[in-house]
Amino acid sequence: MDTEFVQQADPYRRELLAHCYRMLGSVYDAEDLVQETYVRAWRSYDRFEGRSSMRTWLHRIATNACLNALESRTRRPLPIGLGAPSSDPADDLVEQREVPWLEPVPDAFLDPATVVTGRESVRLAVIAAMQSLPPRQRAVLILRDVLQWPAAEVAEMLDMTVVSVNSALQRARTQPALNADEVAEPDDVAVRDLLDRFVAAFEDKNIPAMVDIFTKDAVWEMPPFTGWYQGPATIARLIDTRCPARGPGDMKLVPTRANGQHAFGLYMRDGDVYRPFNLPVLTLTKDGVSHVSSFFDLRLFETFGLPESLPVT
Repeated sequence: MDTEFVQQADPYRRELLAHCYRMLGSVYDAEDLVQETYVRAWRSYDRFEGRSSMRTWLHRIATNACLNALESRTRRPLPIGLGAPSSDPADDLVEQREVPWLEPVPDAFLDPATVVTGRESVRLAVIAAMQSLPPRQRAVLILRDVLQWPAAEVAEMLDMTVVSVNSALQRARTQPALNADEVAEPDDVAVRDLLDRFVAAFEDKNIPAMVDIFTKDAVWEMPPFTGWYQGPATIARLIDTRCPARGPGDMKLVPTRANGQHAFGLYMRDGDVYRPFNLPVLTLTKDGVSHVSSFFDLRLFETFGLPESLPVT
């Protein structure tokens, strides 16, 4: 039975991780819940009668495991979602590590089809908006709008009526951030140029060049710090006055991918090596970089397969 179960269930692992991540907003919690899903499914596999597909059965177990977990957990925000106005770089940085912040997920953890065709549903802004919904509304939205499951199937999965599923979906769809226009990224040549300029500006700590990279309403945030900063000049001043890099050569950026978006492992010089400092995830538009969420959870470097240090050459 073990071999048969693995053959039947294992192809859905990445899809389930994306599902649990959308529900929970944490790559680590999602990994735990996927593992729990497989343990529960394996224990009850002898009672699986095949009346639904293996995919549906696993998603039912995963969804209910997530809903149970969310009974004792608060939503995971980003700083911009806390409701405070934008900050001044001259203000003290307020750090709150006790807040369960939203986390990015490596593209490598997701099913390739999710990254290509369902990329909008894993973008950081969308995941953050989903976290603001009550858990059951969140589940309905994901199952109906992301996975495209029929209302009757969702109703059966969540022990709801079709009418209540449709009502929950209507309420969930009123969340403004979930109705934002799809981000229109520049073409490949422009993306490469913009990313090259971003890397050069930071590695050189070139403040005027930073100003030119960002859109006029760009936002910079960096959990676990609660502040967020708006506008190119404000962001550049933040980096100029708050970043420990003293000048050119103190920062090193290594490209990666998170949530279907371009990202970097940002390292800070420490003697003759560069050490992990934060992980910025970028939103790119035709006018420049419009949003950066820079995560200071250093566990992410290992999760993203980034080196634990880099030599200074």
